[in-house]
Amino acid sequence: MLRRLAFWLILVPLAIVILMFAVANREVVTVSFDPFSATAPAASVSIPLFVLIFVLVILGVVIGGVAAWLRQSGYRRAARQADADVRALRREIETLNAKLGDTYERPASAARLPYRAPASG
Repeated sequence: MLRRLAFWLILVPLAIVILMFAVANREVVTVSFDPFSATAPAASVSIPLFVLIFVLVILGVVIGGVAAWLRQSGYRRAARQADADVRALRREIETLNAKLGDTYERPASAARLPYRAPASG
């Protein structure tokens, strides 16, 4: 229900605004890749203005996503290391519990806390 409401209240008006923007900016512009000759560029493309703007916005989103992904590499590395440490400690706990289970007599007053593995996700 919430997804359908978001679709009608956000995405449909946004699509209408984008469509109106594209219709209003149909003029053809020349994009030159030659910084030395403005009158007769060696490499140029003529495209509608709205296409140029959409391509630049998409390119900006992709570059921003790559930059954020690269910036977070230290956090991902630390999370992998912490996960490996937790797995090693769990194995050690299970090994020690197996060894102690046969030989160790717990006092009746000492309650053993149950071990619950965290939910993986």
